[in-house]
Amino acid sequence: MRNLVRFASVLFVFSSAILWVVINNRNADTNGLDTVELRFAGNYELHSFVSFPPEGGEVLNNYAGRITYDGHGHMSAIGVPARAVGLAANGSSGFSYFGNVSWDVEKQTVTHHVTGSPINGAMVGVDMVRYYEWVDGLLVLATKDSEGRVIAKFSWRKFE
Repeated sequence: MRNLVRFASVLFVFSSAILWVVINNRNADTNGLDTVELRFAGNYELHSFVSFPPEGGEVLNNYAGRITYDGHGHMSAIGVPARAVGLAANGSSGFSYFGNVSWDVEKQTVTHHVTGSPINGAMVGVDMVRYYEWVDGLLVLATKDSEGRVIAKFSWRKFE
């Protein structure tokens, strides 16, 4: 009987330790790739598009747009100047593309691997790196030039 009680005590301590490790590893992944992918998954509406010219200052671009991350490694984005919304002849203004997506959690980047674009065929095969952050409930994607200077920021509001 004494051995049975000792065995049960050891088993309890051992299983508690395993449970503690599992729970803490799950909580430790709050900034891991799985968490980031889940947070990105969904449909967004363009809240603002600001560009930063080389001479300084900022330009608020009046654009309408949508971006989608499907949670399976795919994305699509479309944006047009607000003045062109609803016009049949909006030409090639704006952007429209789709493709696969990957993240670098350490660098806080999301890369849009463009596989198709009905507006700009030169985009196909291009990897568009965006630096992401979450600000006041918005997904903010920044584009940088070759020197690392932010040249544009797109703020997206997720449809809930």
